[in-house]
Amino acid sequence: MNIVTTPDSVLQIATAAMARTPDERLRTVMAALTRHLHAFVQEVRLSEDEFEQALEFIVGVGQATGEKKNEVVLAADLLGVSTLVALLNNQDPQGGESPAALLGPFWRANAPLCTAGESIARSKTPGVPLDVRGVVRDTEGRPLAGAIVDAWQASPVGLYENQDPEQDDMNLRGRFETDAEGRYHFRTVRPAGYPVPTDGPCGVLLRAQQRHPNRPAHLHFMVSKPGHKVLISQVFADDDENLESDPVFGVTRRLIGCFEPQGDGQQATLQYDFVLEPGEMKFPRPPIP
Repeated sequence: MNIVTTPDSVLQIATAAMARTPDERLRTVMAALTRHLHAFVQEVRLSEDEFEQALEFIVGVGQATGEKKNEVVLAADLLGVSTLVALLNNQDPQGGESPAALLGPFWRANAPLCTAGESIARSKTPGVPLDVRGVVRDTEGRPLAGAIVDAWQASPVGLYENQDPEQDDMNLRGRFETDAEGRYHFRTVRPAGYPVPTDGPCGVLLRAQQRHPNRPAHLHFMVSKPGHKVLISQVFADDDENLESDPVFGVTRRLIGCFEPQGDGQQATLQYDFVLEPGEMKFPRPPIP
């Protein structure tokens, strides 16, 4: 009979019940997930109290997600899952494409479409002026005209505009179209490192693990053009003290850019090129409106 008799018998009965799933990929993924979850519970001998705490954490993550932040994405980031998925799906050493990075919880779709050289600092945003330039190419080294470079960042005080009532809507966000030579160019202010949100369950987890919440300073990029896979990336400041302790494990060596001081250090430049691989131009779902 298909009746549970021992802890070990639950897995076989559960996976057998899922075996009729028509979608092959869903059947494969759920069977593997169930096997690993059961193995985890068996390995750590999960207590009933710990199981209750885990369920409360999951419920809390959902309840803490809203228009200002996405705690679900943040949880995946803090566990290293977001970076792992990005690397698994965007690592082809033969192709030469640019390295990908996690999307993060603060991307917004439909940022303003700007002219070349325009500043994305729309409200009073004090900080070191930063001039950002680069070229977008395909894997054959040819410049890609008409590619869209979507950039967004936290302010020098470490807040994205949707977190900060002092910033105008869409401040420090903008999209730029590459010219005939594949070049993009915009102005902004030098980003600062910032703490990930710690007012929800993810903050409780970080404190319990004695981990700091501070991400190294970075710019976010999403580069797209029809006929090419959308590239989601980040570029980190090379002088940030938290490069080796990013709480979301997002820093890889190729993502570190040179934020070059100019003159007496009152301004800076960043030169960073992108290479897109052929594929479907499919955008992610925005984590926030």
